[in-house]
Amino acid sequence: MLNLPKSTEFNKRIPKQKFYENLSVTPALKKSFTEQIRTIWWRNKIAVSTANLAPGKTVTELEVLEICLNRPSLDETVLLQIDREIPYHILFLLEHEGKYQAWIGYKEAASGSTAFQVRQYYHTQWMDVELLPLKIEGLSMDAVYENFVRQIAGESLASSGEKDLQDSVERDLRRKQLQKQITALENKIRKEKQLNRQVELNTELKALKKQSEELL
Repeated sequence: MLNLPKSTEFNKRIPKQKFYENLSVTPALKKSFTEQIRTIWWRNKIAVSTANLAPGKTVTELEVLEICLNRPSLDETVLLQIDREIPYHILFLLEHEGKYQAWIGYKEAASGSTAFQVRQYYHTQWMDVELLPLKIEGLSMDAVYENFVRQIAGESLASSGEKDLQDSVERDLRRKQLQKQITALENKIRKEKQLNRQVELNTELKALKKQSEELL
């Protein structure tokens, strides 16, 4: 799968209950696991010991998990739970009726901890597995992970121009935040009856749109 080196193949089935047997898991999250997921496979383990790569400063292993779904959607909280339980970076392959989506979380070290937390998930559209825009690029574990994030994110990170992945993600998150503000303000303007207030809100809207354009 994905034409990854044969040395990285693992192909071990993981019982899905492993991820929700923790007492802190909510009934709603457990329901998502049981109803949305059919099976979970640990397909590949990309590491210094399995691939011809230099060690990374932050990425020590990159696991490839295939999640076979009962329907063509999965709650993001499920991926977060799996990311919490597995202390490595993960490339998710969601499968439904022969089509695939690739998902990956941009992770940063948690403050005051050696653990990582997901800042943002990126994913592809549904497509045939051989069309997924994924290939190992880079000489180190860090570089391979960062390139997977960029490959999956596509245009979301391509237009920012930064070489540093963290800067690219921060710019993308800021752009998305501004878009939410723009949408909310446009809705507010449509409902506003007073002309002078409409003028004030339109001035705010132009300023937000300008900020958003500067981030492209």
